[in-house]
This record gives sequence, structure tokens and C-alpha cells, in this order.
Amino acid sequence: MSQTAIPNNSIALLCNPLAGKGKAVSIVAHLQDRLNESAVPYQLFTSEWPVAFSQFSSVWLVGGDGTLNYFINKYPDLSIPIALFKGGSGNDFAWKLYGNISVDEYYSLVLNGNLLKVDAGICNGKYFINGVGIGFDGEIVKSMGSKRFLSAGHLAYLSVVIRKIFSYHESDFDFTINNIQRSERLFMISIANGSRYGGGFLVAPQADISDNNLDVVLIKKIAPLMRFICLPKVERGKHISLSFAECLKAKTITIHSDKVVAAHLDGELMEDKIFEISILPGKFQFYSR
Repeated sequence: MSQTAIPNNSIALLCNPLAGKGKAVSIVAHLQDRLNESAVPYQLFTSEWPVAFSQFSSVWLVGGDGTLNYFINKYPDLSIPIALFKGGSGNDFAWKLYGNISVDEYYSLVLNGNLLKVDAGICNGKYFINGVGIGFDGEIVKSMGSKRFLSAGHLAYLSVVIRKIFSYHESDFDFTINNIQRSERLFMISIANGSRYGGGFLVAPQADISDNNLDVVLIKKIAPLMRFICLPKVERGKHISLSFAECLKAKTITIHSDKVVAAHLDGELMEDKIFEISILPGKFQFYSR
């Protein structure tokens, strides 16, 4: 629905046409039908997104975690509400927002206008909203390479995890959490705002996206066979009480390694020796339950 004069209450409907191997495109078509039926004004953007949203009352974003990460980094000062429709393969942050309800159920929820101020984070100058993974889960994203755009999702992620879980070696880290310095050899460090990675791994089950804190999950040195045995517990979020796991709440985290290590921000690959991370309380408004 293209208009020369955009009403002040108009919705900016944004789609990543590559998300979910075409899934996002079909969801957008369905949303257009619903909006047209209800005579709700909107403007659709696909390959080219607007410079700003001053003419719009809300943004409806259709895509996955990668699309959302791109969006918040392109529009870090956005103040209008965001509706996030599950158009990707993993959709971990959308799951945290509103669970497993259908597109139509979420459409009704959005029209009802229930808003939640959601925290975000910043790592080495780049914004994230679901989480940062350093070490093993960063190496998984690196190993997936461009395939993560073509075959992403829980099964694709799980297959790489199983392939790498025996051969990966822990790294030595010096880190500061809430001004307390530590040094330790770790399998992985997760700095989580949301709870879930990889389309279903509950790495930080206790994380709260609006508590003004990040959840830090430290996985210590663990024997290769034990890694495999405990993998189902990580999927279900039952690992945090085990001896090799430690969970903390933090507002600032600085992590140093003497070598370049792989990490991910919302599933997007990053490699560095130093990671400086902090919370951005209530950074964005999302439609939620």
C-alpha cells in the first residue's frame, strides 16, 4: 500500500525478503491482507528501508534474529514501538517476547497495544538484543559460515554443535564483571539478554529482557564426553545448577584473551581479543504479551 501522504498513525512494515528462505515474504503478504481488511494505513519496505521513521507510529519488522540485529544497529535511536514477527529460522528473541503463538495471534496482540520496554546491550560499539556468545558458541557460528543464512535453524545449529563438541579447546580469559577481576580457562561465555540461542538452546533460562541486567553464563572446562552427555540439558536449560556452570547478573563485562577468539552477537560473527560489553536499560519498545 503506497501513499504520497502518509498518515501520522501509519505503520512502517519492513521485511527482509531473504529471511527464513522466503518465510518472511509469505508472512508479509498475510499481514498486508489483514491490514487492508481492517483499513489500517501502512507502507511496505523490502529491499530499501527508510532513513528514519518520523512519519510513522510504529514499525512492524518481519524476519529473524539476524534481521533484528541489523535493524537495531541501523536505527539505534528509534523511539517508536516495534512489532517483531517471526520470519526467520531461529526466531529466538521473538520467542522470548511472546512465545509460540501464531502470526494472527500476535497480530491481534499488537493491535491491542501491549508494550514492553526491553533492554539491549552494546559490545565493542555494536548493539545486540538477544545475546553475545564467546568461545564455543562463537566458533559454531564461525563454522557455519554462509550456510547459516541458507540452512539456519535449530537442526542446522545442532549438527554443527555435535560435529565440534569433541574437538573444541577451551581458552584462557581475563575478565571483569561488575568491577570484579577474574582469570579462568573457559569453554564458553554467554552474555544474555534473551534466554535462547540457535533456534532452541536455553543457554540462559533465567534471563529477563527488562530487568536492567545481562545474564552471564560461564561454562568452565569440561571433558569432551561430558560435553556431549550434558548437551540435552543445555537445550532444556537444565545445566545452570551443574558444577561446570556459573551464572551471574551484570551491567558491565570486559573480557580479554591473549588470542583472537570467535564470538557472535545475535548470531552475527565477531572475532576479537577484547570484548567490552554493557547493558542499555529499556533501550527499545516492543509489542509483547
